Amino acid sequence: MYDVALVGYGPTGATLANLLALQGLNVLVLEREAKIYHLPRAVHFDDEVMRVFQTVGIADDLLPLVHVNPGMKFVDQSGTALLDWPRPQEITEHGWNASYRLHQPDLERLLRDKLANYEKVTVASETLVTALSSSPDHVEIETQNRQDATRTQKYQARYVVGCDGANSIVRQSMGSTMKDFGFEERWLVVDVLLKHPRPDLGDHSIQFCDPERPMTYCRSPGIRRRWEITILPDETETEVLTESFVWDLLKRWITRKDAEIERTAVYTFHSQVAKTWRSERVMIAGDAAHLTPPFMGQGMCTGIRDAANLAWKLGHVIKEDAEDDILDSYGLERRPHAQSYVETAIKLGALINSLDHNTAKELSSGNGQGQMRSIAPRIGQSALTKASCAQHDASSLGRPAPQFTTQHNTERFDDRIGYAHSIISHQKPDGMRNTVLWLDAGRHSEANRFLKSQDAAAIWVRPDRYVGSILKDTDLIRKTLPTFLFDDTKNESHL
Repeated sequence: MYDVALVGYGPTGATLANLLALQGLNVLVLEREAKIYHLPRAVHFDDEVMRVFQTVGIADDLLPLVHVNPGMKFVDQSGTALLDWPRPQEITEHGWNASYRLHQPDLERLLRDKLANYEKVTVASETLVTALSSSPDHVEIETQNRQDATRTQKYQARYVVGCDGANSIVRQSMGSTMKDFGFEERWLVVDVLLKHPRPDLGDHSIQFCDPERPMTYCRSPGIRRRWEITILPDETETEVLTESFVWDLLKRWITRKDAEIERTAVYTFHSQVAKTWRSERVMIAGDAAHLTPPFMGQGMCTGIRDAANLAWKLGHVIKEDAEDDILDSYGLERRPHAQSYVETAIKLGALINSLDHNTAKELSSGNGQGQMRSIAPRIGQSALTKASCAQHDASSLGRPAPQFTTQHNTERFDDRIGYAHSIISHQKPDGMRNTVLWLDAGRHSEANRFLKSQDAAAIWVRPDRYVGSILKDTDLIRKTLPTFLFDDTKNESHL
């Protein structure tokens, strides 16, 4: 029997598999396709997500393959700027750049290559999940071979996570429905390969806010460039996918002499969030749990955050450090967080579609400069955060902690910790498990500044790098923090 079976091997499933494998769990991955889809899909991720890739162990290999994104501009038909969303070019508090452009197959290859190093991981490709049935101590998964329906097989796992996309069979088996936020549009996505340099196209993403036909330009890594173009109600999918139609739309920027088309596809952009994220031993993540318009570039990012949140909780339950009700915190925390990104993306869509200057003013945060700031919502409140909220409501609670460098700037904090818990304080807590790292704020100036900024004596940072508790008194550590952080053995793990 496997500890966890994952249905779907895209970025969310592959990241989750790696984080589970890091904890020594026995993992099964079931994937309907034979190999990685070789053409572009997701094109953006941010610094917080790069920290997850750092934890997995692929960030340094990924870095040469991506392009640092300077930001996004929103312009009207005349080219007048409506809104500017600049992304810092310096390294952020997370230890990486704020925004990156990627070629998704590069990411998936690195994730799968890393996963291949774990002996306790099994990947079954060209495998369709046909049914799930739950028992008190496991889930039975019925499958069939995609090429030969007569070849069937059953697997058993203690838990199942569906990372199987918008039409998730796992979500359907749970009986979970989607809350629809009302945004649904058809867009044509065109990826091209430049034949020669075109620096005039620019490195910024551009949202062309045209009520008649909104368009988006994205600067992808290397010679790749992307346009996303609204499809009008009377236009058919067959019509808009013809080369003559596509080149006619692109002629204001490029022609056949400048580039060749790598991929065209029609997408219907949705705005939905699943109402139920867990049903006993079955859960969902990624597009199976939420669908967002693409205007914030947060679709894949939100799925990676799901994986980082869920994996350590599954690890505790499977290793019997915690009761399985800790898994209830997954949906409670992730659902409102994902919804925040969906709702902001809808507002951006309204601006792009209607030249709504009131929306532009709202999104600029009232700074008077027409600039938008990246949102940083808290995760939703759960049993893991309620006690700490009662103690202290500091600004970083429920948000990612900064990534410190350790003494003498010799090591990044996330590298030192791994996918584990840490407690930052001046006084060493008693009775911590030897898997929990204590960061001595007295020895590390950056950690000390973080404590002071939160008016705190102790801060608990979870494996997903989110701040779980901020305490004014170290005497509250044992009383407030989850019991799975402590035992009676002597702990020598510290910085």
